[in-house]
Formats: sequence, C-alpha cells, structure tokens
Amino acid sequence: MRVRLSLPEKDDLTIGVEEEFVLADPVTGAVSLAAPRMLELLDGEPAVMPEFLRFQIETATGIHTGLDEIRAELLGLRGLVADAASRVGCLVLASGTPPCGDLPGLPGVTGEPRYHELAARFPALVRDAGTCACHVHVGIPSPALGVRILAGLRPWLAPLLAISANSPIADGADSGWATRRYPLWSRWPTAQPPLDWPDTAAYTASIEDAVRRGEAIDAHAVYFYARLSPKHPTVEIRIADVGLTAEDAVLLAGLIRALVVTILAEARAGLTPRPVRTSLINASLTAAAHNGYSGRGIDPFTGEALAQHLMVDRLLEYLRPALRASGDLATIDRRLTAVRAGLTGAARQRALFAEAASPAAFVAELASATLAGTGRPGHPSPPPAPHPAAVHDI
Repeated sequence: MRVRLSLPEKDDLTIGVEEEFVLADPVTGAVSLAAPRMLELLDGEPAVMPEFLRFQIETATGIHTGLDEIRAELLGLRGLVADAASRVGCLVLASGTPPCGDLPGLPGVTGEPRYHELAARFPALVRDAGTCACHVHVGIPSPALGVRILAGLRPWLAPLLAISANSPIADGADSGWATRRYPLWSRWPTAQPPLDWPDTAAYTASIEDAVRRGEAIDAHAVYFYARLSPKHPTVEIRIADVGLTAEDAVLLAGLIRALVVTILAEARAGLTPRPVRTSLINASLTAAAHNGYSGRGIDPFTGEALAQHLMVDRLLEYLRPALRASGDLATIDRRLTAVRAGLTGAARQRALFAEAASPAAFVAELASATLAGTGRPGHPSPPPAPHPAAVHDI
C-alpha cells in the first residue's frame, strides 16, 4: 500500500541549471579554442564561465522556483553565448562530446592554475576531457537530508541518463553509444554513483579520502554522479549530457526536482530507501549510456533486463504526485511525449549526422538545434539580468 506523503510546495525547493557547450569551427567542424576571446567580449558576465578546455564554455542560471523561469533564462543564456561566439567566428554546440575533428589535448587547457594542476595530475585523461554536461542543483534543507536524498537518487540515475543522452557522434563517426560522454567521463577516478552513506560524516570522509588518495585535487574535483555541492546548500545531479535544446534541460530539471521532493518526503515520513547494489547501478548506467531511451536497460533493483522506456515510465509514476503538487506535470508529460516519439538528443543527432554532407554541415545543424527557441539568428533577445547567486561548481 502506498504511503501518503506530505509533499513540500515547489517554492520550498529551488532549482538552478548549469550547461556546458562545445565551440566549433564553422568551416571545418573541428573544435575552436575560442572561449577566452568570448569571455573577454562578455566582459565579466557572471553567468558565463570558462571550463577545463578552451573549446568549452559554461553557463549557470540564477536560483529559481519555476520551470518557466528556468526555461526563459536558459534560452537567454544560449542566445548570449551564441552572439559572442558569432563575433569571434565560431559556433556553440549543445553536445555531450565534440562531434568532429582532432582534439588538442594539453595545449587546449584553459590558462588557469587550477586547470593546469588538474591536467598535470591526470595527463592521460586530458584529450577526452572536453565533455559537456547539464548539472541540476536543487536546494535542500540540510546536509543530513542531502545525504539521504543522494541515497534515494541512486536507482534513478540510469533513466535520467537515458533521457538526456546526447553524444552519439564522436571523432566524426557514430560511436555506437547514445552518450559517448558517459564512458569518457567515467574514466575519472571519482566519477561514480553516490554511495548509500549513513550520515554526513561518512559522506565527508569519502570526499576527504578521495583527495588524500590523489583521486581528486580538491573537493570540487570529486565527480560523483550526484553530490552535495561544495559551494551551495544544494544537491547537484551531474549524470546528464547537456541537452540539445533548452527544453531538454527543462525536462531534466523538472524530473530531478520532483525526485528530490519525493525522496525528501519519504525521509520525513520515516521511510528508508530500498537497498540497491552499486554493481547493478553501474550496469544500469552502462546500458542506458550505450542503448539510450529506445534500447534495452537493466533494472537496478533486480538486475532484470527490460526495455529502458519501462524504467522511465516507472520513474514518472514514482514522481507523479510530486509533479502534480508542483504544477509541473503537464510540462513533463508534454516533453516525455516527445521523448517517446524518438526525439531524444541522441536520436536527433544521429538523424542530422546521416543527412549532413560534411562535418561543417553537421555542426551547422547542431548549432541551429542548440538555439531552438532563442530567436537566433535574426532577432537576438536581450541578455539576461546579472546573476549574483549563480550556482557554478567547477
């Protein structure tokens, strides 16, 4: 029998979204090391930041309570970076990996001491480190409840990854993965699912142990798929590829907040998470990354092979009360209808790649899809307001 949960109002749990983008040369389709010049043009805009490699750029929304506000700001920020990119002669691509051309490796590292320290510690990982994610932050009442939320998130990471997969094309060819970003990113020593930590002390000990063992240069570089933010009172879910469109990011943000709301309500009702083996979580993530939404998945609760879309359906059923309480159910249903129709980022990328006559034509189509809904090109929207509380974690 389902326990009736007391769900918080959506205004109680804020959301913020970070998006990372690839910069590409419109003539060759290869990456463009243009981020430093773009940042100079943007003249200290706090919502736009450098990333590890100079062909990446990152945006961070402010703190919001509604999906409409998140959507509006995501569109504004995509337009803002696209305008700056056009002024330095490159394109902005929302893709989990650079799709075409050779990668620069160490010469492409952004000129900040922290990034050079990271490159010196993990030189073998630098060439393929330019992956681009969507990170969703959800405000939490306390670190203790945040650790409980991380435990509850564990079995649902795979359907989130399957929905968001958006990097099938890498090195100018179909990689065979719905998200090539996932296996590349997972090479980092701390890129792994959160554990079922009993309390905040155990969580903190895991972070400190990773740094002490040399697996990360500091707490910010501990890359759990979901973690407590080192800077903000949030849980940060990092499993997803950057969405091809802003609507993809809105879908992800809505689902993740509903997950946090549901797990928090269960914790307050005295319910404990159903035990899940980490080995099965990893197997479910690999299946989701390789096969995507339309392929076979693995149930992390049982190890059973099943269609991935059934796991997504189970996720939606689990979240339906929270989505209804927040007023987000219609938005999420509408976006999932598009996913069920085959309009995932991975499927759209593959279709564009199959139709493109050249790498340049392909990245042009990706750039156009990235800007869907922004009014670019033609009628640029005004830049968003300053963001004194942008939720950026390096």
